[in-house]
Amino acid sequence: VQLQASGGGLVQAGGSLRLSCAASGRTFSSYVMAWFRQAPGKERESVAGISRSGITIYYADSVKGRFTISRDNAKNTVYLQMNSLKPEDTAVYYCAAGGPLRIGTEPKAAEYIYWGQGTQVTVSS
Repeated sequence: VQLQASGGGLVQAGGSLRLSCAASGRTFSSYVMAWFRQAPGKERESVAGISRSGITIYYADSVKGRFTISRDNAKNTVYLQMNSLKPEDTAVYYCAAGGPLRIGTEPKAAEYIYWGQGTQVTVSS
């Protein structure tokens, strides 16, 4: 599956952005999807994950209550709605597919097979 992320940009602190990740192929609904981010000089970290059905969802503690992950299997797209953005949210955001999503456990980048190209999110103070 090929993934194409979009929706990044420059926003002031407190603002919102919605990231989208469009997937090619007919098997999108069979993949767990996740969002990761990587800030300069830091390791890639998980942000959110969503199961095939959308029932099981994971959020990193740093984004709980501010970010919402969702998916539309009919449109082969996963979304990340980001509200109340903070300067520390500045990073390149990547969507990924094909890994596991274990209840209560953060997604691990090494376990995800397919990756989008990343979209830059910059939050100014």
